[in-house]
Amino acid sequence: MQLPDWLARQAALRPHQPALIGAAATYTFAQLDCWAGAVAVRLGQSVPPGSRVALLARNRPEYAVVVHAAPRAGVTLVLLNTRLTAAELAFQVRDSALTLLITERELIATARAAAGAVPIITLEELAAPAAAPPPPAPPINLSAPHTIIYTSGTTGQPKGAILTASNHWWNAIGSMLNLGLHDDDRWLAVLPLFHVGGLSILLRGVIYGIPVILHERFDPALVRRDLDVQRVTIVSLVAVMLQRLLAVDSAPFPPHLRCVLLGGGPAPRPLLEQCAARGIPVTQTYGMTEAASQAATLAPAEALQRLGSAGKPLLPVELRIVTPDGHDAAPGEVGEICLRGPTISPGYLGMSPRQPDEWLPTGDVGYLDGEGYLYVVDRRSDLIIAGGENIYPAEVEAALLAHPAIAEAGVVGLPDPEWGQQPVAAVVLRQPVTSEELIAHCRARLAGYKVPRTIVVVDELPRTAAGKLRRHELRAWLAQRVT
Repeated sequence: MQLPDWLARQAALRPHQPALIGAAATYTFAQLDCWAGAVAVRLGQSVPPGSRVALLARNRPEYAVVVHAAPRAGVTLVLLNTRLTAAELAFQVRDSALTLLITERELIATARAAAGAVPIITLEELAAPAAAPPPPAPPINLSAPHTIIYTSGTTGQPKGAILTASNHWWNAIGSMLNLGLHDDDRWLAVLPLFHVGGLSILLRGVIYGIPVILHERFDPALVRRDLDVQRVTIVSLVAVMLQRLLAVDSAPFPPHLRCVLLGGGPAPRPLLEQCAARGIPVTQTYGMTEAASQAATLAPAEALQRLGSAGKPLLPVELRIVTPDGHDAAPGEVGEICLRGPTISPGYLGMSPRQPDEWLPTGDVGYLDGEGYLYVVDRRSDLIIAGGENIYPAEVEAALLAHPAIAEAGVVGLPDPEWGQQPVAAVVLRQPVTSEELIAHCRARLAGYKVPRTIVVVDELPRTAAGKLRRHELRAWLAQRVT
């Protein structure tokens, strides 16, 4: 099945309306369409159709242009994480069998160290202004691979998740059916564009016909300013970003901000309660790379009534909770979250493709309440088992974050000769506090076996570019320091 190129269609419908707002310039849909067409021509002159082309760059308008140009050139775009080392990138370059690597000038040294024999072109050269009007955009083949995004690698070796144009299209439609689409909508993009959460905003902008305000990186003061100045109605954040945004000032958020889309893992309940007290419209969502971003999202009208829930699955998505013995879980029973539907990746590079009716085990643990609302508990691989009792790190982290002295918290399980494992915490402080006080604070809120035996103060927690806690790195670091 084919669809008209979504950017070209918006350029025809609303040519003079803003499509992309960067720090230095604003581009209309007509300008963005023309620019993408010129880049597509250059890509087509550089590589044959069917090639895989990688993009290693930070958030900038040229990045968006390449994203829109790649399907027109018939190439699959491999999005590379700018925070990885050259050695980590080299694995992905080899694994994805690239024909070309696109990078910005400031990252050229890293790109060269990672590329091996793969040719490199700079983003500045590729995205130079067009000398002549580009040809009309071909239709988008929904079944064709659109992007390849490597899983964050929080556990084990990253895998290249293949996402088709259809995956992205249905995710955008499902999100719109849940969040709604308003005439004045403007979506702020601060998540990395190489992350599916950031990429999805670019695609939704041209599918919906709304402006995307693009920030190079997350700066809480700048975000706070642009919520007002740019009249942002929707912003996508992860919990640590929202925590830092709330700390900028105590002023009310603007009334035109109708949705803070919060993803990246279970949100600490104290954070949600703080937002509710300030009237901030937080809409929790559950998603993953393999689901092309959102899989389940709370409806905005229910944001304050169902704190802690990630809502119900988006319309194209089916969701079930599976117990360890393979049965569907009863309401309230914890099990593995499994997904199925047209937003789900057809598979990973180098692995057998997934059948359309096949369920995707996510590795995440959660439960459905009696009304079918999803509550995400934690990653299954992060589960701590102490003396036969299950401890979910997110629950312990939420208890720690309820203390006013704690800015950030990370909890992992370390080996224990008596209990098998013990929970250990690392915290970033807002103000001085003793470990004894924090442990007493946790004992008042958690069962005894869930209370961290050791709490270590750190300057910062290891996180992915999208703000997720790198729990395996934290575990390794703590294992060397805690006896």
